Amino acid sequence: MKHPLHDLRAVRKLIQEHQFFVKKGYGQNFLTDGVVLDLIVDAAGERLTGDDRPLAALEIGPGLGTLTEALAESGFSHVVSIEKDAQLIPVLAETLAGHSHVTILQADALEIDFAQLPFVDGHALRIVANLPYYVTTPILMRILESELPYDRAVFMVQREVAERMVATPGGKDYGALSVAVQYYCRGALVCVVPPEAFFPPPTVESAVIVLDRKKEHVVSEALRPMFFRVVRAAFAVRRKTLANALATHFGDKAFVRSCLEDAMIDPVRRGETLTLEEFARLAVACSARSVHAGGDKSEIHESFKGRDVD
Repeated sequence: MKHPLHDLRAVRKLIQEHQFFVKKGYGQNFLTDGVVLDLIVDAAGERLTGDDRPLAALEIGPGLGTLTEALAESGFSHVVSIEKDAQLIPVLAETLAGHSHVTILQADALEIDFAQLPFVDGHALRIVANLPYYVTTPILMRILESELPYDRAVFMVQREVAERMVATPGGKDYGALSVAVQYYCRGALVCVVPPEAFFPPPTVESAVIVLDRKKEHVVSEALRPMFFRVVRAAFAVRRKTLANALATHFGDKAFVRSCLEDAMIDPVRRGETLTLEEFARLAVACSARSVHAGGDKSEIHESFKGRDVD
């Protein structure tokens, strides 16, 4: 597929005509590589098994509108794009002129009320984003923890972050972010993207990752707070054994050892070796013993948003 903004000269001309200055503070790196763009659009537009509903897309950070236009021309009947930078709105008005099924909202993805977005009922919702590196984790976790009715998300993120998102237990990349993402979704890397695929080029490699939303989770909604409490504690100090890391958090070594025994998990293991299912067993054990001991049942889930997590 040929897109007009794949030509670097066209991009420079557009920016110059609108007297726009790229803002490093916003992490503005505009994708100009047509091959990568088509991979993103193909992944976002793929039909999932047994679902023939029309497609709608929520795009975060449309930039110059290159990806937005590609989505609008690739079978998506409704595209809603959220752009934080007010100076890009007139640029988008030009590049997306003629696409009446595209809605551009000038807003911050970390603050907008997702429930008020103008989505069309009866559509399969896909989320697509070239996430600014400096706010990748907060935006990602806000989406994962939201009630948005999406079934697939396709993100461009820093390569190292993408690798952490899909990492398996036992490796150096596996951490709290891995568990959080895999709690909500099944992920797969699509491709690695070099700096020269962007204007201006970033200083690091990027990667495209696909996240398919899970319909069921490893613990019930009622146990989710304890699940993430255990995860945070397990990865707080990676070199500590589970027994010591959890004891530091819960403040009761006997309680922790009893929970680990109930969950059939060796107390000398470390958090980065536990699978999602093992974290679930441990959360169930901790919750059961907390309730039995008359512990605080109103523990509130402190999400990862607003923090970079490993």
